[in-house]
Amino acid sequence: MTSTTQPTKRSGLAAIATEQNTFAIVAMDQRNTLKRMFHAVGTADPSAEEMTLLKADTVAALRDTASAFLLDPTYGVPALDHIGPGRRPGVLVAAEPSERGNVNGEPRTHRDPALSAQWVVDQGGDAVKFLVQVRADRVAAPGEPDTSAEVLDVVRQVVADCREVGIPSVIENLIFPLAGEDAPSPGQRADRIIEAAILLDDLKPDLIKLEYPGSPAACKRLVDALTVPWAVLSAGVAFDEFEAALRISCDDGGTSGFIAGRSIWKEAVGLSRSEGQEFLSDVGRARLEKLVQVIDGRARPYTEVVSST
Repeated sequence: MTSTTQPTKRSGLAAIATEQNTFAIVAMDQRNTLKRMFHAVGTADPSAEEMTLLKADTVAALRDTASAFLLDPTYGVPALDHIGPGRRPGVLVAAEPSERGNVNGEPRTHRDPALSAQWVVDQGGDAVKFLVQVRADRVAAPGEPDTSAEVLDVVRQVVADCREVGIPSVIENLIFPLAGEDAPSPGQRADRIIEAAILLDDLKPDLIKLEYPGSPAACKRLVDALTVPWAVLSAGVAFDEFEAALRISCDDGGTSGFIAGRSIWKEAVGLSRSEGQEFLSDVGRARLEKLVQVIDGRARPYTEVVSST
């Protein structure tokens, strides 16, 4: 007699991970950035339907290879209604407000309590992703808010909220220039990525999403400083450049995988829908498969990181 028992749904980080306990996550949470990408290829004002269908087509083409998808609540989560029957991928939902403030042009972080962990669960999400921008070396001028302290307070709230609801917290950090600051040297950039990661690591999110720190030596410094798993983001660089960075992040940085977006699918923006679907099924899938090959046997399973601490 054939069993009709359905597979048990994976929970925690396992819900967004591969069977090898690594991460092969495709990021499709762009909103304003995606609009700018459409503008750059001549689409003056992309419709909500165009944005949603591009995300749906990306999920449909890549879901058999990706461990999960990072989606925004405005266009990405609704896109899941358009992907048709098949495997349900793991889903991270971006829970940071789409519009953020600034102080003297520097980013300022805040949290909308309505965009909670329970809100993510109610949309069918498996994990919260929250974007912040923190510089460990930023000193608040007299009379100005301490934006670094604000970030850390928000992250504490997000981590605590996720623990209470029982889903993982994934914190993404992007470094930024301070007001009037010149472009950093490679060493300065690495320092800023690593120092910010240490601040976030102290708050014990389940996973940290970080920029590539730039070299094997910097990757080694990063992994030696962390006690939680980390995944490397693609930041929209060319695919070959990201593939090389991912390889080094695995071999020297102990990364548990990747959360990559534009490096995989960006050329689909602005194509007709049929052309975009063909690109995603052909080039996009081949790129994702190549990244999965890079992490296979090379990325550090997140379970090893958790058990070691």
